[in-house]
Amino acid sequence: MKVAINASFLNRPDTGSGQYLTHLAAELRQPEYGIELQLVQPPSDGNFTKLIFEQITFPRAASAGRADLAHVPYWGSALFPRVPTVVTIHDLIPLRLPAYRGSPNVRAYMRLVAQAAARARMVITDSEASQRDIVRLLGLPERKVRVVYLAADERFRPVTDDAVLETVRQKYRLPDAFALYLGGFDQRKNVLNVVRAFALVAKGLGPDYSLVLAGRLPERKASSDLFPDVRPLINELGLTEYVHLIGEIPEADKAALYTLAHCFVWPSIYEGFGLPVLEAMACGTPVVTSNGGSLAEIVGDAGFAVDPDDVRQLAGAIIPSLIDAGLRQSHREKGLARAADFTWAKCARETVEVYREAVR
Repeated sequence: MKVAINASFLNRPDTGSGQYLTHLAAELRQPEYGIELQLVQPPSDGNFTKLIFEQITFPRAASAGRADLAHVPYWGSALFPRVPTVVTIHDLIPLRLPAYRGSPNVRAYMRLVAQAAARARMVITDSEASQRDIVRLLGLPERKVRVVYLAADERFRPVTDDAVLETVRQKYRLPDAFALYLGGFDQRKNVLNVVRAFALVAKGLGPDYSLVLAGRLPERKASSDLFPDVRPLINELGLTEYVHLIGEIPEADKAALYTLAHCFVWPSIYEGFGLPVLEAMACGTPVVTSNGGSLAEIVGDAGFAVDPDDVRQLAGAIIPSLIDAGLRQSHREKGLARAADFTWAKCARETVEVYREAVR
C-alpha cells in the first residue's frame, strides 16, 4: 500500500504533532507493515501557505504519486480529497475551550477543517475521551472514529547513572525532594492551581519539600488570561523559597529530571492525550493528574487522578506522593507497567489497520 503523508510537522520535534509524525513514520518504514511512504512537506511556512498546502498542494501530490491513501496526521485535511483520506484529530481544544478560539480567521479555519474531517474516510484520535468529543462536537459517526494511543519515546526510562542525575541536579540547582511540573503555562495547563495547592503543601510539610516548574514562562508584558504569569501568585502566597523556576528543558535532560522528581504534577484541564504524563510514568515517576478526560484514561490506577479545580484535593495527592516512600514505590511500579502498554509499534500496527479499512 502506498501512503502519502502530510509532513508539515516533520521538522517540529518541539510539538506533539511533530513527535507523532516522526515516530509513526519511522515505524511504518518497517518492512512487516508493507507500507510505501510518500512524505510531502510544504515549501515554506506561513498561514496562507499552510492552507494552500493542505487544501490543494498535498491532495494533488498524493494523487500524482498514485497513493492508495492520504494521511493527514493533524487536524487539517482537505475539503475535497483526491484519494481516500485518513485524518488524525489529536484534540478539540478550540471547540472545548472558548479562550482558545482566537481570531475570526482561526474560527473560520476551524469550521473548514471540521467540514473536511467529515469527508475523510476515517478519523484517528488519541484517546476514548477525544473520540467522544469528536462524535459529539463534530457529529461524526462513532464507527468512523478510531482510538489509537500514542507512546513515549524510548529515551524516557528511569535514569540509573548517578553521574547523569547529579549533573542534571547541579545544572538546574534542584532541591533534594521536589514535585515537578513540566510543560506550557497557558490557561488549560492549570499551573496557577498547582501553585495554590503547593501553598497548602508548604504549610503542612515545611521547607524540606519544593515545587519545580519547568517550561518557558510567558513574557511579563504579554501576560494575559490565556497566558497567566505565575510569578505574582508565587510572591503573593509567600512561596519564593519553595518554588523553583528553571525554564525550558532540553529533551536530553528530561528523563533525568523526571527520575529525580518525587512526583510529577500535571492537572491539565483538557488534553487530547497527555504525553508528559506517560513520559513521567515511563521514567518511574509517580503522577498526580486530572480525573477527567484522557489523563485519567492514560494513568489508570497507576497514580492519583483528582479534580483539577479542587486545590485541596490536589494538595492531598501531592503530600503523600512526597513523603510516603512506600506509596511512591507502588506508584512507580504500576506506572512503569502501565507505560509499557503504550508503544509506537502498537500505534503503527493499529494505524495500518485503519488505513486498510479506509481503502476498503
